[in-house]
Amino acid sequence: MPPYEVDGSEERSRRDLVLSAAWVLASVILLVLPLPVQQGISSGLRATVLAPFIWTQESLNRTRIRAVDIEMLQARYDSTVALLASQAPLGAENARLRSLLELKERTGPAFVSASAIRPGTRGSESMFLLDVGSEHGVSVNDPVVAAEGLVGLVREVGPRSSLALDWTHPDFAVMAMSLDGEVLGIVEARTGAFREQDRLVLDGIPFYTSLEPGLVLVTSGQGAVFPRGIRVGTVLSLAETEAGWRRGYWVEPAVRVGSVTHVLVITGEEGLPVSDLAHLWAPAPPEPLEGDALPDPEPVEPEPPATDADPPP
Repeated sequence: MPPYEVDGSEERSRRDLVLSAAWVLASVILLVLPLPVQQGISSGLRATVLAPFIWTQESLNRTRIRAVDIEMLQARYDSTVALLASQAPLGAENARLRSLLELKERTGPAFVSASAIRPGTRGSESMFLLDVGSEHGVSVNDPVVAAEGLVGLVREVGPRSSLALDWTHPDFAVMAMSLDGEVLGIVEARTGAFREQDRLVLDGIPFYTSLEPGLVLVTSGQGAVFPRGIRVGTVLSLAETEAGWRRGYWVEPAVRVGSVTHVLVITGEEGLPVSDLAHLWAPAPPEPLEGDALPDPEPVEPEPPATDADPPP
């Protein structure tokens, strides 16, 4: 015979009903109580039973506010970085334009300002377009320069546009010399595996002549293309030697053609060729320091006038 089990469902339902009635009665009593008493009870509950929940809610709100503030600060930081990054090329371009304008002011009508535009097509890496042509006085083989020095020369001329090549072109070559004229050679382009590796080399230097790094090279004026005195670059290091015959030196170009956007074309004045531009790229003399001033010369007392010898007695 199975044991007798007491059914607890009725007891549980009775207990739930009592609890529900108790809560309803408590809520009615709280609603009937005066307002000051209700506020006191609610304050006590917030300070005791509900305190952990209230603290958790406040922490979540503070975390949410901090996250929003961090997102706003990050957005402002990103905007500032983007603004500074966009202004850096503009600042460099403005500096180049100012130097080019200063050069144009010193040269006069013998130079024509132009914008250099890269075609961007395969096989034309060493060529660029100019927005000036024969109507502006430009002709074939006119040198193209920037404020730093030589860029290239004009290859083809149209009425209002021209095609020029820069120093990275395999056909580029120029007779160059040192500022004192003691070193004379041919500067040619050496194409690298990548465009960033294109360099210049000074060839034709006698084997017994040794050049120091940093030697400034300018155009020699020999030939009918480049006037004398345009800055070409500076000597870097020894590139090649041929025993007993010649030396070659790597040359750091004066102008990085990849960043050139504005140039000057040397056209001459009233059909007369320009023969000497050494004064435009000549290094400025160093300014004397405050302590290097020469002392004032000491005044020299005038000698007494010569008198005739006393007559003999």
